[in-house]
Amino acid sequence: MADTSLPTLTKYVRVRSPANARFVEFDFAIGQPDLFVELVMPPAAFEQFCLQNNVQPMSDEQMRVNDENEEKWRFGYDTLVGNSRQAEAQ
Repeated sequence: MADTSLPTLTKYVRVRSPANARFVEFDFAIGQPDLFVELVMPPAAFEQFCLQNNVQPMSDEQMRVNDENEEKWRFGYDTLVGNSRQAEAQ
C-alpha cells in the first residue's frame, strides 16, 4: 500500500508588531520562509496559533532575505527610485 500521509513541513513566524501591542502582526510561512502571508491576531489567539502549528521563528538570515526581496519588489533594481534609495542608504 502506498504511503498517503502528508509531508511534515516547517512552519515559520516573524512578529512585526512591537511587544505588548494590542494585536500581534506577523508573517506566517509553511515550508519556505520566503513565501508568507501577513496575519493579525490578538495575543492569546497568536499564542494558541503558534502552539497548534508548532512554529519556529524565522532566523535573522531568513528575515534579511525577505526584507531584500520586499525592497526589490517595491522599488526595483536599476530604477530611479531604487537607485535613489540605495544612494540614501550609503
